[in-house]
Amino acid sequence: MAKLNFGGVEEEVVTREEFPLEKAREVLGSETIAVIGYGVQGPGQSLNMRDNGFNVIVGQRQGGKSWDKAVADGWVPGETLFEIEEALEKGTIICYLLSDAAQIELWPTVQKYLTAGKSLYFSHGFGITYKDQTGIVPPADVDVFLVAPKGSGTSLRRLFVEGKGLNSSFAVFQDATGNARTKCIAMGIGVGSGYLFETDFYREVTSDLTGERGTLMGAIQGIFAAQYEVLRSNGHSPSEAFNETVEELTQSLMPLVAENGMDWMYANCSTTAQRGALDWWKPFRDATKPVFEQLYNSVKSGEQAKISITRNSQSDYRVKLEEELAELRESEMWKAGATVRSLRPENS
Repeated sequence: MAKLNFGGVEEEVVTREEFPLEKAREVLGSETIAVIGYGVQGPGQSLNMRDNGFNVIVGQRQGGKSWDKAVADGWVPGETLFEIEEALEKGTIICYLLSDAAQIELWPTVQKYLTAGKSLYFSHGFGITYKDQTGIVPPADVDVFLVAPKGSGTSLRRLFVEGKGLNSSFAVFQDATGNARTKCIAMGIGVGSGYLFETDFYREVTSDLTGERGTLMGAIQGIFAAQYEVLRSNGHSPSEAFNETVEELTQSLMPLVAENGMDWMYANCSTTAQRGALDWWKPFRDATKPVFEQLYNSVKSGEQAKISITRNSQSDYRVKLEEELAELRESEMWKAGATVRSLRPENS
């Protein structure tokens, strides 16, 4: 593994240079990789592995939108696209990429096909970490590992097509064959990871649940809404409020931060913006850190897992979910966003 220095902290990571695609193909050459689920991560991971030359099949319920999407993506019924049970039987590496709630529901079926020597692959540590609530306990004679791309399946696929990669974490929960770690890293290279950093199932799920509830989605939406509402209440137009809150950040600044870092951004903006950013970042940190600590403790205690499992398993979950999503979609801020996006040059 390559040793990298992260601000004085040394960490070992796996890069494409030390574990090239050719090696990954060699490691997984005799495997049939069965991707179960074609929703968030399934399409990106399966298509990337297929394009990288791996033997991949997809398992999905026939007749649904996901089945039709798989067909549209080039998976052939009876050849590379099968009903879930048939894919489970054929697969030697079972990529369990359904939602957490769906994984719980399907687990009794999956368990029947996990014969000795097979591998069970996840992209999230949820099911294993919270086994007391999910009931997901793999048999002792199969390998269990994960590769968790740090982004959506859509981003994973887009970057792959562009010749780039999305960084991923990897972890081994159970090594029944003695080859679990090597297979896990090979899978990480196969799905299109930029580099791989090691973790465990518990740390993956606690960081992931904190991130998506925090800066990745929950916190950023809250901050967007707060600034937008303050600007609107002080007489700024929807266009001005949205552009100053979201558009400039996502279209101009964040791509530069991704390329060069926030330290570079601070050093390369106007002196007025620089002074304000330096003066205000610590008050924002101090104001939000207690919320992040509360969030992390809620994740660590298992409370967030319990909430997710309970709510997602309710019969009216989809109805209530649509109501909550509609609240976002129909808000003035995101209606303004739809209008602003339609006026971008590439859309006009």
